[in-house]
Amino acid sequence: MQHPHAARQPGSKPAMPEMDFDVNPFMAFWETTRACQLSCQHCRAEAQPERNPRELTTEEGFRLMDQIAAMGQPLFIVTGGDPMMRPDLYTLLEYGVKKNMRVSLAPSTTPLVTREALQRVKDVGVARVSFSIDGSKAETHDAFRRTPGSFKRCLEIMDLIGQVGLSLQMNTTVSKHNLNDLDALAALVTTFKPAMWSLFFLVPTGRGQREDILTPQQHEDVFNWLYDLSKKVPFDVKTTAAMHFRRVLIQRRRAEAQTRGQATASEIKLEVAGPGFNYDEVGRAPKGVNDGNGCLFVSHTGDVYPSGFLPLIGGNVREQPLADIYRNSQLFRDLRDTSKLKGKCGRCEYNRICGGSRARAYGFTGDYLAAEPCCVYQPAKKPAGVGG
Repeated sequence: MQHPHAARQPGSKPAMPEMDFDVNPFMAFWETTRACQLSCQHCRAEAQPERNPRELTTEEGFRLMDQIAAMGQPLFIVTGGDPMMRPDLYTLLEYGVKKNMRVSLAPSTTPLVTREALQRVKDVGVARVSFSIDGSKAETHDAFRRTPGSFKRCLEIMDLIGQVGLSLQMNTTVSKHNLNDLDALAALVTTFKPAMWSLFFLVPTGRGQREDILTPQQHEDVFNWLYDLSKKVPFDVKTTAAMHFRRVLIQRRRAEAQTRGQATASEIKLEVAGPGFNYDEVGRAPKGVNDGNGCLFVSHTGDVYPSGFLPLIGGNVREQPLADIYRNSQLFRDLRDTSKLKGKCGRCEYNRICGGSRARAYGFTGDYLAAEPCCVYQPAKKPAGVGG
């Protein structure tokens, strides 16, 4: 879910067409490898030191990108593991750019990221690079990343990105380890002038542990903090695995509109688009994205998941077309059908624009259609014609 800090000037960005997430995703991730020099405590991929010999080959990568581009040219994120550990990385990036996709790269914070490497990334036409920072000081960040010196290296890379002139997205995993550091971290992020700060709310998958996840009330408190922060900072703020931030956003906008006397709560539509909530040429979705609903994730061996955080497979690109998996597999169809949501998510009036994290629901209960376990909201009886 996205929440820019302020409305852009009219006409400053071309409008994106309405998208049918039943047909095409807004974003497609390719985990090019699981190899990585780091061993972060939250790692979704449970990354490993060596590359898997069963990784998609360069030619298979080309075919995958052909299929992704044919699905409405979604935002294409090249990730890992550490994609820098693939010797064919620049060839793959260049191919994706030539398919007229918005290509974003998510490397790990390692010595492989040099000024020369970043220059090559820019030269092939990558739209944005993203790097993770999980604390405002070395003690917090390095403990989370389990790599002494990672914080120092992270700051060095941010400087290099500025020198090269690449668009920067800074990522942070929000959990109990850095909950009390978010104010200081926001101040640090601001100094690097990113285009976007993307906050990932921990999901119990891979190395992510349930005891490290924020409580429902802590989620709510951080969402309100983010809403206020987004009005002050010179970059966009985006959340992942925090679909219920959309509900907080709407509630806050309704309250502010009522305070100004501009509208009653019932006159403000259940939506997240509108003034102050635009999208840019790289990372802005025209409506809320959820696991399998506007999002797909292809693993290093070709398995297709609804996202990198929901470890259920809809099919494999070595066996069937990607579009067929996304559009027709029962898993993906279920995830796009809000009438199948259970518990309070099923009766919530916000479920079409929120729906809760399907990955977190699965991580807590083993049921990807169960209610979001980290949401404090108790829905009233759903009005007729609202929600799924």
